[in-house]
Amino acid sequence: MATPDGSSKPHGTSTAVAETIPAEPVPRRRIVLASLIGTTIEFYDFYIFATAAVSVFPLLFFAGGDSGTALLASMATFGTAFIARPLGSIVFGHYGDRLGRKVTLVGALLTMGIATFLIGLLPTIHQIGLWAPAMLTILRFFQGIGLGGEWSGAALLASETAEPGKRAFAAMWPQLGAPFGFILANGLFLLLTTWFTYDSTAADLADPFLVWGWRLPFLLSVLMVGVGLYVRLRIEETPVFARAIVNNERVKAPVSEVFRKNGREIVLGTFIMLATYGLFYLMTTWILSFAIGGEGTGGLGYGYRSFLIIQVIAIVLFAAFIPVAGLLADKFGRRRMLLGVTAAIIAFGLSFGWWLDPDAMGTGSDLDVVRMLLFLCVGMTLMGLTFGPMSAVLPELFPTNTRYTGSGVAYNFSAILGAALTPFVAVWLVQNYSVAHVGYYLVGLGVLTIVSLVLAPETSKTSLDS
Repeated sequence: MATPDGSSKPHGTSTAVAETIPAEPVPRRRIVLASLIGTTIEFYDFYIFATAAVSVFPLLFFAGGDSGTALLASMATFGTAFIARPLGSIVFGHYGDRLGRKVTLVGALLTMGIATFLIGLLPTIHQIGLWAPAMLTILRFFQGIGLGGEWSGAALLASETAEPGKRAFAAMWPQLGAPFGFILANGLFLLLTTWFTYDSTAADLADPFLVWGWRLPFLLSVLMVGVGLYVRLRIEETPVFARAIVNNERVKAPVSEVFRKNGREIVLGTFIMLATYGLFYLMTTWILSFAIGGEGTGGLGYGYRSFLIIQVIAIVLFAAFIPVAGLLADKFGRRRMLLGVTAAIIAFGLSFGWWLDPDAMGTGSDLDVVRMLLFLCVGMTLMGLTFGPMSAVLPELFPTNTRYTGSGVAYNFSAILGAALTPFVAVWLVQNYSVAHVGYYLVGLGVLTIVSLVLAPETSKTSLDS
């Protein structure tokens, strides 16, 4: 940021500068690793709950009614984290904009890690009754608080250290944590269910996987958190925020400041993310429940392990197209690129009834498996293209002194509208209408995103030193 005399050197004492700005730039690979490994761990912790919510928790924490009701209750618990995420973005955003990106990211990682580990220790409803789902819901809430503070900090760590003209590509590294965490979570569940020879279509509460095997992914997260903390404690503060400290640009209450001065940007950012969130949780959480669901859920009756294999294959395309999206957003601009991708998401939503019609799809033929794989591959490709630039788009909407809070609030408000409700609404739509209506729901989210992109400014040339 230029000083009043026109120079780019920040005013302040030499001591202050020495304390806040590293004498030598932090190696780019260390920034990449710190932003990527943290989001990978956070999303891994988040996804193991999502996988368990459709395969294990209805049996262990919500038993007592029919399978459809148990699944809906489990999906509702899954959604509580999204209610908590805006709170997490406000709490961690305050400290991220006051104390710095680094220390706040450490706190967010610890919050998520502790909550995830404790879920792995919970007794079930068959052991302590309704206390079990109550404690599960509370810990899920704290998972949401942790993730609410994670994403925006990691996005700022990557974007505020990027070279001019390459910000979307540089900022895409924390976005890769989403598919990497998903592959780790579902890959581990796949290995465990294979090792335990667990069959979700003929579940027995005495099955070792339901007794203790499902706990392992939650308990093992503590090791991953340890690695993440080691990496994050070895990074420096971003130069952009360090200059804000030297120039005395921090505000006492970032939350009130961002709502007072950047309310429009929060609304636009929230709705820009809407189609992205809706698509992702349809392609991961809901589709898993729909595919393995049998009588009483309106699903297709796939075997749990066989469908996880299909899903993990498709998620590789999600990861592959995130860097592609970063390059495209730098070349063509954020708005133009995202308008095209969102239009494609709307077209994809209109095709749900054809892809997933239960009357047309059996569960045994190779053709049906190929059809499901193609459906997921199309969805995950679009997901990579729409998710990739978001870690540049949202931070670019806000000034340095409220950027952690503003980008986090927009991202996580969108999580409530586009993610928390989506799996629950999709299950309800299938049970009461048809799978085509799930696609229409995605179309509605896409239209809202299109409108927001039209109203939003192009931010690719925006300086983050403001």
